[in-house]
Amino acid sequence: MRRKLHLLFVCFIIGKFLFSQVPQLRDNSKISLLTCAAGDELYSAFGHSAFRVQDPALGIDVVYNYGTFDFNQPNFYLNFTKGKMIYSLSRRSFEAFLYEYELEKRWVKEQILDLDLQQRNQLLAFFEENYLPENRDYLYDPLLNNCSSITGDILKNHFGDAIVFDDSHLGKRYTFRQLVRQFLDVNTWSMFGIDLAFGSPVDRKATVQEHMFLPYYAMEQFRNTTLNEKPLVKRERTVLDYNEHIPKGFFPLSPLFWFILLMAFTGIITYFDYKYKARSRWFDFSLLFITGFAGTFLFLLWVAADHTSTPYNFNILWALPVNMIVAFVVVFQDKVPKWAPKYLWSALGLMVIMLLLWIIKVQIFSPVLIPLLLTLAIRYLYMIKYSKL
Repeated sequence: MRRKLHLLFVCFIIGKFLFSQVPQLRDNSKISLLTCAAGDELYSAFGHSAFRVQDPALGIDVVYNYGTFDFNQPNFYLNFTKGKMIYSLSRRSFEAFLYEYELEKRWVKEQILDLDLQQRNQLLAFFEENYLPENRDYLYDPLLNNCSSITGDILKNHFGDAIVFDDSHLGKRYTFRQLVRQFLDVNTWSMFGIDLAFGSPVDRKATVQEHMFLPYYAMEQFRNTTLNEKPLVKRERTVLDYNEHIPKGFFPLSPLFWFILLMAFTGIITYFDYKYKARSRWFDFSLLFITGFAGTFLFLLWVAADHTSTPYNFNILWALPVNMIVAFVVVFQDKVPKWAPKYLWSALGLMVIMLLLWIIKVQIFSPVLIPLLLTLAIRYLYMIKYSKL
């Protein structure tokens, strides 16, 4: 009995060892890039990229997906804010992968790569090595290290100078901010938040390969890439054929509508304050506190987070962190403190500097900000005038 148990244990160990080995692909195997259409949620608004490995002789048809994350991870939102977001490589059947896009009616296109058998086996071994539990997690960066940018990195790391990314298909090279805005309307809360959080580093032009952080650009780049002076893509096909998702905006829900409304409301409040020689202290408190809180958050993203896209953010020239303190000073007394006019003139001066930085393109700001800046200017100027009454 003990010998039988021993034999079964040995068979189990041998079987586990054999099945853990990377299979060797056959001649009719294929490796391809899958590009998936943009979806309606913010995390899917830019599309998706993944690798597919097929071998009918071995019964293999799997997708290696570097865009896997889990909302239930401990401290998910805190890690996202701190720039410590962990993404993972997942492996699942092609049928299961496709099911999600079928449900959401998002097109999927496939580009079969012109690789020889040795190159295909080399890539499969890399994917399997990456899929090991100790290797599958990586530090996500939305612009420099995501499911799409990784596709170019993998090819470069494996094939070196034999891979050439031609840029002739690019009419011009865009900045990272311009690239993101191609997929999100500027007058949406999502894009406004992104514009607010992004600092000046995203206003540099992306390199040819850096354009590939967007799946649509990665797909187009694969069409214009050579391996050993031959086209990388052997052929293309459409796996799922659906129309592009076109977001439908509703202006009354947009940030521009609400900021214009705020500016108009500020004008009315200021008119009646001027007429009755009064000051709406709680209104001033609200403006100063909210802008100060926003500025403090942006400053922390700059100095305390690991994001590559949030440092040197000159939005803090209008969203002054100090406003949070000033808000509590001006709310409890009707008179404006003697030092306040100098502070408010300085705040207005910083807003002018911000506009100059915008004009010379050191940092591009959201145009949605204009009515908000006018709102602050109206109230700052009135507080300065009120201090002289």
